[in-house]
Amino acid sequence: MAAQATLERALAPLSAVRPELAQGALRSLRPGGGIAAGILLALRYVQARFLSVWGLLIAALLCPPQAFAEFAIYSALANFLSIAALLRFETVFFQNSDPDRLGRAFRLSVVTGVGFLALVGLAAIASSALGLVLAGHAALFVFSLAGRAAIRLATAEATAEGDFRALGNAGLLQAVIQPGAMLALILPFGASSLALFAADAIGHAVSAGYLGWRRRFAFQRLALQAEWSVHELRRSVRQWSAAPRLLLPSALLSFGFSVAPLLALPFSSDPVFAAHVALAMRLLDVPTQMFGAVTLPLVMSSLRSRQGPARRRWARILTGGLIVAAFALFASAAAFVLLLDPWLEETQWHGIGTVLSILTLFYVGIALVAPLNEIGTLSRDPQHPMMINAVALVATLALIAWFGKLSLAMLCAIGAMSLLRMCAHACLTWTGFGGGGAAKALPQGSRI
Repeated sequence: MAAQATLERALAPLSAVRPELAQGALRSLRPGGGIAAGILLALRYVQARFLSVWGLLIAALLCPPQAFAEFAIYSALANFLSIAALLRFETVFFQNSDPDRLGRAFRLSVVTGVGFLALVGLAAIASSALGLVLAGHAALFVFSLAGRAAIRLATAEATAEGDFRALGNAGLLQAVIQPGAMLALILPFGASSLALFAADAIGHAVSAGYLGWRRRFAFQRLALQAEWSVHELRRSVRQWSAAPRLLLPSALLSFGFSVAPLLALPFSSDPVFAAHVALAMRLLDVPTQMFGAVTLPLVMSSLRSRQGPARRRWARILTGGLIVAAFALFASAAAFVLLLDPWLEETQWHGIGTVLSILTLFYVGIALVAPLNEIGTLSRDPQHPMMINAVALVATLALIAWFGKLSLAMLCAIGAMSLLRMCAHACLTWTGFGGGGAAKALPQGSRI
């Protein structure tokens, strides 16, 4: 969805490689965009997430816990691969509005995405032939990944052009279609992970189709602007080689940390407890993505309208405000679920309130890193946040291995690690913001 892609861009320090990226993102907030359009996009996305969460809760009452655990792993793997599908070449859309560069970036992204999907398709066929996965699951996975990759490219282009209405409508459409398809498949065919997989693929395909139709004239101009040639693709790869070398590893490290609790699921001997963790993660994704959708356009537009000491002071004020807002949001979510938990006493989901309240420690850190990392892109060397993400991920994996079993204590430790990671990013923003800039710190060959 649109806000999910926005969040993933925030987790990777996109514009730290070159200041023009930040300027390109600012230019996207123009007539047809603007702060008002950003607020409307956030409100539309909040509406979409509320619609989807009710479908998720209804499906939770119909599906066995094991199905949700399987779907959590499935969606995490699909989201992880979707980050790499375009090798982050879609970030070129935020540099400037030069038609030639945008056309080259679009064609390179399309070729990269098609090649990546072909490799994943071959791997899926091989896995199915070897009996590692069911053929239906493999086919749906490739179909869902294709939808995610198309949404990623369309979202980058639409955001750069300031078409926030298209992004909001696409998110709302998916929020209606995906839960509806899930219930439509569960009721006649029974509750299973296959129904969840199919609904996910349908939802992403419909959203991608809408964005493609809405932006069809822009895509035609970008695709037909010049002849497709191997020489042009090679030149584009050389010019923008920093995207797969710097931005992609940072994004993958950030995403790897964000799904750390899923990595602990295989260590659980209690399938019900594992299902509680998986469902709690899905539920907490909602306020996490809402927080990113609301804060990112407003924070960046307000920062980019200031320069020098004024920008530095405002960044520090925003950092404090974001921390207060995030903790208030997630504390409210934890309190609500704890109050709801007694009503689930006679169901298989009793006890999820405790799990979710502990996981809020983890997710409040995830939510805060998104805008903090994006603030840092205005002046930060991307190697610094990338190192923080790498150290945090390695430390979290070590914690999981040390505990050896999925438990509430393990979730508390992972949550503490997320808060430490958030504090490190906040310190970078607080102490180093407004310096010489990443562009001066990086060699010429490292820039996009």
